[in-house]
Amino acid sequence: MSVSRPNAMLLALRPVIATDTSVADAPGTPGYFLHHTLRPVLKLQNELLLVVVADFVRDHRVPLATAAATDQQRLLAELLTRNIKLRYTVVGLITGLFTTEELATYHQHRPELNRRLLELATRRVQDQATTVAELSLA
Repeated sequence: MSVSRPNAMLLALRPVIATDTSVADAPGTPGYFLHHTLRPVLKLQNELLLVVVADFVRDHRVPLATAAATDQQRLLAELLTRNIKLRYTVVGLITGLFTTEELATYHQHRPELNRRLLELATRRVQDQATTVAELSLA
């Protein structure tokens, strides 16, 4: 399947993230993909990710704003692991910004990359739980 994508423009959008040079994952491996694709795209989509999760919090009446910090972490983790619709939405937010080559790699390692993508997204959302709680009240 051939997909025409604006690859150069997609890459130009991404923030540069310093990677550990001691990590010597070969291109095309899930580890390489994690550092060179998933992390930059998640950083680029951070604000949208938080808004999307806040919408789900509001729609599902999750009491995030009134919960203690540790409970916020738990509630967000549960929402991102149990709500299939939210999981697919998060995956779509990220994969929609892949280049043609990245899509090919993604399809080749989809289960592993989805697991890593969702772990990173969950950690990112949990680290910004206060912001998600505030957005869910808006």
